[in-house]
Amino acid sequence: MSYAEELREHARLAILRMLEDAPRYTSNVSIMTDLLPRYGISYTRDQVVGELTWLKDQGMLTTEELLGGFIVATATTRGCETAQGVATYPGIQRPRPRG
Repeated sequence: MSYAEELREHARLAILRMLEDAPRYTSNVSIMTDLLPRYGISYTRDQVVGELTWLKDQGMLTTEELLGGFIVATATTRGCETAQGVATYPGIQRPRPRG
């Protein structure tokens, strides 16, 4: 697996974890872009949107585009279970146990 592929898997997990921790399991692209560096991942807004699109296609989250192109994402049960490590999915890093 290439570095870029490994990084994408980690970014997808980080996004799902952010949504799992967020009130109502919901956040927006701007916040996620700002928080990803805390996970050691510096992604552009366009890269975050791309990962949200991929995660949406896999049934991990839903998205809503508001006025002015403001994108809000909400984790699905499947996405939360993947973030917790209860379920696994190809293309998303499996989380290590917390603690």
